[in-house]
Amino acid sequence: MTWMLVLLPLLAGPLTWWASGRVAEDRRRVFLASVGGTTLVVTTAVGVAVAVQRPSSVAELGEGWRLVHDVTPLAGIVAVLVPVVALLVVVYAAAHEQARGLGRLIGGLVAFVGAMELIVVAGDLLTLLIGWELVGAVSWGLIAQDWRDPTVPRQAAHAFNATRLGDLGLFVAAGAALAGVGTLDYDGLGTLSGGELHVVVAGVILAATAKSAQGPFAPWLFSAMAGPSSVSALLHSATMVAAGAYLLARLHPVLDRADWFGPTTIGIGLATALAGGAVAALQTHTKKLLAASTSAQYGLMFVAVGGGFPAAATAHLVTHAVFKSLLFLVAGIAIVVTGSATLGRHRLGSHLPIVAGASLVGALALAAVPPLGAAWTKEEVVAAGGHHAPWLAVAVAIAGGLSALYAARFHLLSYGPTQGGLRDLGRPSRSERGAVVALAAASIGLGVLLIPGSAEAVSDLFDAPLPPGEPWELALSLLLVAAGMWTAAVADRRDRLGSLGMTGATSQAADWLGLPTLTRRAVDGALRLAAAAARFDDRIVDAGVRVAAAVGVGLSWLLAGPGAWNLPRKGVRRGVEPSVDRVVHGAAAAVRWLADRASVLIELVVDGVVEGTATGVGVAGRDLRRLQTGQVHHYYVLIVVGLGLLVAVAAIWR
Repeated sequence: MTWMLVLLPLLAGPLTWWASGRVAEDRRRVFLASVGGTTLVVTTAVGVAVAVQRPSSVAELGEGWRLVHDVTPLAGIVAVLVPVVALLVVVYAAAHEQARGLGRLIGGLVAFVGAMELIVVAGDLLTLLIGWELVGAVSWGLIAQDWRDPTVPRQAAHAFNATRLGDLGLFVAAGAALAGVGTLDYDGLGTLSGGELHVVVAGVILAATAKSAQGPFAPWLFSAMAGPSSVSALLHSATMVAAGAYLLARLHPVLDRADWFGPTTIGIGLATALAGGAVAALQTHTKKLLAASTSAQYGLMFVAVGGGFPAAATAHLVTHAVFKSLLFLVAGIAIVVTGSATLGRHRLGSHLPIVAGASLVGALALAAVPPLGAAWTKEEVVAAGGHHAPWLAVAVAIAGGLSALYAARFHLLSYGPTQGGLRDLGRPSRSERGAVVALAAASIGLGVLLIPGSAEAVSDLFDAPLPPGEPWELALSLLLVAAGMWTAAVADRRDRLGSLGMTGATSQAADWLGLPTLTRRAVDGALRLAAAAARFDDRIVDAGVRVAAAVGVGLSWLLAGPGAWNLPRKGVRRGVEPSVDRVVHGAAAAVRWLADRASVLIELVVDGVVEGTATGVGVAGRDLRRLQTGQVHHYYVLIVVGLGLLVAVAAIWR
């Protein structure tokens, strides 16, 4: 069943894309909403069954490799959350997005769910890595949906490469796990110790930080805004960006064994929550404001995990997924209706009252205003910080105040009262309105979390403790939320809310506090340094080589004699070649002289021997032939002489 949770959307996505091309254009939107929606309804049902049964399974791949699924209580909750949010996003996208490439977009969104589910149910690092890479690849395709715009593929590549850089951490962690305990199973990671444990923890933190757009990785979220609004809604809420915070919460028992894990995660999360809050408060681009708020909210989840309460982080992940997808969908409607992504040009409250009401619910949830459920989960994060240290609770409450400020700014500028009377603008379809209303209703429904006793129920559901909060923490947090909303309202009355971040230093700060500019300057500095090194190589290193060559030429001329000074003086090559040639020619002449002398000697000796032997043999032959007379008495005489010689030799030898 766990495999079905993953494979159903993964396979249905491409099939939906393929089948949409065979449907008449006037029926294509209905077809995509029906097929995509049905797939996600079935996936949700499977997710519920998986969350209840919490199965574990192992798929053997051979040679010791295997894929492990292990559905924990925390994983079960997220496994249901992902297709539920995606269902409303797909229904919205089928009605809202451009007709060109709509089949590819809906198919990608459905497949995106399958990739995220693989991460959620993973029980080992190999399964996690496969899902991690699939999410990155599919997100690249979704962000680059409008690839005909030449700026879009570049921004999609930036988002993809930034997260890929963090992905290296997971590969390093997997290698350290294999070296340390010989397995990639999460259960096996619990036995890690020493250097391998620290490498695994560092690798996982790096991957999670990049995926959740924390710290220096945050700017990639602005590039991801090149994608359609529906893609942003799903990417920021229940998939992709959520994967980093979820991974930290899922592996918290392993990671927390390193003493430095908690402080490091808190530091990253808190810095991003405060910086992201400041950026969001100054942003003038509708979707980029929400993108900066995404980094800030996931920063709060990092703080909760680092404080030792992954259940609090996951609870905030759930409420954030609902209200953040809602806010991106209403932002998409405002952009299409007005034809502009600039906040100050919207103010559609009187024109679109239903959508404005949904936007108000989402903004209040983002601001963590009771009785919405997001208020309860944010206070759990404050309590988690306070459990670590009182100053951390104060810092988280300040980040919450910033959340209230930018949430109020978003709603007032996007769906505040229309100024100058109603305009002749378009209106969203029934499906678009239905999707945002459903998400708003879900945000309101999560208000049950504020009912007394809910903390115990949530703790039991996650099978993990929640932090006990202090009254002063709650009072301070609510006070700062009120202060943030009051500040936005006052600035709006003075007609200064829309001008924030438009010019000067605030404009630069709105671009991630100038981080992209610093990065570009760092890259430019590196390029200038490389150019200086190249000039040093040309002028200094090469000069040494040229001097050495000149010295060699000079020595060659000296050795070659006075005549060599008549050689051409321009160029090392022209000076060296004649000298070398003379040496070669001289050597060849000497060899030829020796060869000639050797040839004469050899001819004299060898030919003399051969010719002398031949002459001797000829003389002997003629003399022997003279003994062949044919007369018997001559032969008798030769025999007697021969015997006489033998007797004489034998007498002497004896």
